[in-house]
Amino acid sequence: MTQLKTANAKHTFQRVIIEHLAPEIDGGVFPIKRVPQEQVAVMADIYTEGHDSVNAVLLYRKLGEKAWKKLPMTSLGNDRWRADFVITEQSDHEYCIEAWVNHFETWQKDFKKRIEAGQDVTVDILIGINYLKHIVEQEKGKEVERIKSLLEEIQKASNSNQKQTLLLSAQLLSLTQATPDTASYVCYDKVLKVQVNSPKALLSSWYEFFPRSFGKNGKHGTFKDCEAILPEIARMGFDVIYLPPIHPIGTTHRKGKNNARVGGPNDPGSPWAIGGQGGGHKAIDARLGTMDDFHRFIKKANSLGLEVSIDIAYQCSPDHPYVKEHPEWFYQRPDGTIQYAENPPKKYEDVYPVNFYCSNSFELWQELKSIVDFWIDQGITIFRVDNPHTKPFAFWQWMIGETHKNHPEVVFLAEAFTRPNIMKQLGKVGFHQSYTYFTWRVSKAELIEYMTELTQTESREYFRPNFWPNTPDILPYHLQTGGRPAFISRLILAATLSSNYGLYGPAYELCVNTPVAGKEEYFDSEKYEIKQWNWNEPQNLKDIMTRINRIRKRNPALQTTWNVKFCDVNNDNLIAYYKKTDDSKNIILVIVNLDSANTQAGTVKLPLGQWGFAYDQSYKVVDLLTSDEYSWQGEWNFVELNPYKMPAHIFSVQQA
Repeated sequence: MTQLKTANAKHTFQRVIIEHLAPEIDGGVFPIKRVPQEQVAVMADIYTEGHDSVNAVLLYRKLGEKAWKKLPMTSLGNDRWRADFVITEQSDHEYCIEAWVNHFETWQKDFKKRIEAGQDVTVDILIGINYLKHIVEQEKGKEVERIKSLLEEIQKASNSNQKQTLLLSAQLLSLTQATPDTASYVCYDKVLKVQVNSPKALLSSWYEFFPRSFGKNGKHGTFKDCEAILPEIARMGFDVIYLPPIHPIGTTHRKGKNNARVGGPNDPGSPWAIGGQGGGHKAIDARLGTMDDFHRFIKKANSLGLEVSIDIAYQCSPDHPYVKEHPEWFYQRPDGTIQYAENPPKKYEDVYPVNFYCSNSFELWQELKSIVDFWIDQGITIFRVDNPHTKPFAFWQWMIGETHKNHPEVVFLAEAFTRPNIMKQLGKVGFHQSYTYFTWRVSKAELIEYMTELTQTESREYFRPNFWPNTPDILPYHLQTGGRPAFISRLILAATLSSNYGLYGPAYELCVNTPVAGKEEYFDSEKYEIKQWNWNEPQNLKDIMTRINRIRKRNPALQTTWNVKFCDVNNDNLIAYYKKTDDSKNIILVIVNLDSANTQAGTVKLPLGQWGFAYDQSYKVVDLLTSDEYSWQGEWNFVELNPYKMPAHIFSVQQA
């Protein structure tokens, strides 16, 4: 019964209908995504004409295995059925549904009603026996052998009451439910895929920094210099270090401080203007060190529990070797020059975009994939991809898919702040995480609406958010004006709403908020100059970051994005939400003051019934940020948050 052939192959009609299966992305064109220990909940509308009973089974297996595992599906009512399975290992899976009409179950339901009505059931007993005989004669399997044994027992029974008891047994019904009827059997017309990714795809804390800003005495930093700061990043609880491009930087049209069109002789240039005399995407800027230095840096990071992510930016400085060796890979202008990058009115004269649709595109695509292969060989398994929304979806589907075949542990983060459909399509074609609109979702209503979209719609199956409160490109207006309380509240929101989050430091922990006038950009941006950071400046956020990351690691409820639920609060400046494990042993309640300037108070309604609490019992909430404890009772409880003391509570909710 598990050859996955529809009944149409043998019959001219199909009695059982299977439709509206979920999750199924674009008709099965794209896989859903999971990591080990995540559940896949499969639902479908399954029915037949009239009142006949239908049975359904969920089939699933690891890709490449011959045998299917089977789970009976449960009717949810109104023809909707469901079954769940858990991914237990990091290997791609597939799933499908089979269903059939269970004539014996239909008969048994009617048989009970006739007995309850006091009717003569002599003939009905014979009909039930005939259904069992048909199963024994037509079907195979261990369940059929057991049905055969019970049938013999029924036929030997000395009176009608004994036959009735045996025919109505739950055991007999269960056996028939596990025995597909060949005549009505149907299998869903597609086998659907589950792409299983590294656990880091679901749970990660990213810290971005520019290595060149950590030199001594104002000098250009090296990987050796940066080894010294790794222990502090690890102490703060981050587990992914993201480095902007580490390749040679071109000198032609090199940008100056604050993106000045013409740079000075001592300006280091933008790391995203990749390529120079020292090589291109497979080389390291000599000012950072050698490849051996980079290997030692990775080894040091790994020893501290940190993984290193680098930037993949498919663009080139005019000085990149590709420009001379393969000018056909770029956009040619009518005057014979190569087109530099533009986002009108912005101009990026120091960068040439790659023409993915050039006449020699096959060779180009192979070369671009080889860049990823090269860095995987150097020990990199996490990539932040620059502006993927400006490159072909087909390229990403091919490149990430080919990489996944040999390196399923690799994670790609899409740096795409663009239109929703494009961001979702990037998730469908393979990106494991994506930047999001969180950076600009500020009000309570906006945050709730956005989280509902991310966690309660189909995109939850393939689009994993990574929340960044800032980036080197973006200093949002609320951080420009909200001061230290805004930096803390946005950090807490990012780290507790999403299981993946990141920030650009040390600018974040030092609450750097000086913008280019009228823009969401950093003044004296580190993209164009070497900075000197003093991590120990007063009022830094390092200890708060450490506490938040420790809370994330110690509380399983915060280690997924999908379980967030919002609570009613009678103050629009306060947002409250909780996350809990399936067994309710770990419940985290987060309340954040969204007003960075004023104390806000209100009462919060808690879903005690969903937590397994009695409505009249007392329970304890412990603030994991401050260690303060409170005894609460009932659904509604009072909270007050002064943003200058601490703009949020992260409560562990415990039964008294």
